[in-house]
Amino acid sequence: MAKIVLTAKVEDATKWENRLRTHGELLKTTTCKAVYYTVTKDNEVAMYAEAADVAKYFEVIGSPAIAESMAYDGVKRETVKVFVLDKEYAL
Repeated sequence: MAKIVLTAKVEDATKWENRLRTHGELLKTTTCKAVYYTVTKDNEVAMYAEAADVAKYFEVIGSPAIAESMAYDGVKRETVKVFVLDKEYAL
């Protein structure tokens, strides 16, 4: 499983969170079973997910359907950053 973190700024964190919940079927196509996230008072979001197929994840994230949903959700697309966690520091 690929561990992926996505960060972005949004227009309104409350609206973003409510609208995110309408995209379940689309998000399932990324091969993730769950998405963990947080929002800040400064309208920043951070999401964590584990994808079974990282290539499929990036295919879906780059799709017109995701671009449309991000626009609807108020995501400032130019602020989106995606990180694949490929290192581990076991304690």
